[in-house]
Amino acid sequence: MNVEINKERLKNRFTRYVKIWSQSRDDVEDRYPSTEQQVEFARILEKDLEEMGLQDVQMDEHCYVTATLPANPPENSARPVLGLLAHYDTYPGVSGKDVKPILHIYDGGDIVLPDDPKVVIKAKENPELAKFVGEEIITASGTTLLGADDKAGLAEVLEAVQTLMEHPEIPRPTIRLAFTPDEETGNGTKFFDHEAFGAHVAYTFDGSVMGEVENETFSADGAKVFITGRDVHPGYAKGKMINALRVAARFIECIPQGMSPEYTEAREPYLHPVGMDGNTSEATITYIVRAFDVEGLKAQEAYMQLLAEGLEREFEGSRIRVEVKEQYRNMRYYLDKEPRAVEFAMQAVRMAGIQPHLESIRGGTDGARLSILGLPTPNIFAGGVNFHSKFEWVAVRAMAKATETALNLVQLWAGADRRA
Repeated sequence: MNVEINKERLKNRFTRYVKIWSQSRDDVEDRYPSTEQQVEFARILEKDLEEMGLQDVQMDEHCYVTATLPANPPENSARPVLGLLAHYDTYPGVSGKDVKPILHIYDGGDIVLPDDPKVVIKAKENPELAKFVGEEIITASGTTLLGADDKAGLAEVLEAVQTLMEHPEIPRPTIRLAFTPDEETGNGTKFFDHEAFGAHVAYTFDGSVMGEVENETFSADGAKVFITGRDVHPGYAKGKMINALRVAARFIECIPQGMSPEYTEAREPYLHPVGMDGNTSEATITYIVRAFDVEGLKAQEAYMQLLAEGLEREFEGSRIRVEVKEQYRNMRYYLDKEPRAVEFAMQAVRMAGIQPHLESIRGGTDGARLSILGLPTPNIFAGGVNFHSKFEWVAVRAMAKATETALNLVQLWAGADRRA
């Protein structure tokens, strides 16, 4: 493909989007999306798609923003419909409000972020940085995350579509776009109508380092531990009080370090407490449970239940209840429906001049649930590194290569038939 990616436009769209607050919340169950700021972002995105001239632009009641780019030439409408997806919420655990993106010409070494000099992106901890010496990278200022997860993917998909509209000589099938809220809470496709979306195959641009193609995710559940204690005036509490917060602390302490994410890697599962609140009478711990297979999930959840029963005996009179909610399952089992989904992803990366590497995600994407529902959806790199942290960064060239990969996928599917 002899089309140059407009890096300035890509960069400008990305930095504009990261400045717009769209953080989700994982402690909200009575509304969708989980935050009003996501609704506001969806409205901005809807307007942007309309101004680009896309067809069928819609923001539905759940704030899924969708649009269509028709096939070119028209006879390519007989080709498989291709979906391109990204999510627009940012991780709830680190502030995504008032993000100040900073453009660096990386000269090697560590990067000290100006608004908090204690936040240092260390070269020895970020070997990927060495690929971009002398090039542009973007960080936040040190007090927030950046939001490359997944506004880099969002900008890349839109830049690819803009490029296709400017270059009608590039063949394409019908392309469906979808941008989702609440991916970071595990609910990104909770109300998504994949049949109405109408794609044969799709790709989320939500991966990390340049060249990654991800065909496997963790299977994931969420768990809440509800603890009931007994409150008594502390002056007369001996032998009577059961402090629910102390029981909660004990519960967390009893999870072995080897079951924690900071001590696991590769295909090892983990239990991860992400929130605790309460008082002397009642306390709640929120966990995420991750394993690559369902058996691993069930083993960890059984451990939590045994621990609850043991602590009820240790803190006689307390009540501890573990409640588990399914989130998503490993998408690898469902991609066999359309083996070309991964094959074309690997080929598209090679066409961009990058050596692809197939990865298993120690996390999840919207593609996991979509693949289960019957829409094969591998995950493609978006270029960001150190997601969910103030140390997040993305190289402009990596974003451009992700955009080029998207264009290559378009051309590959423009030449494919509809066989499954």
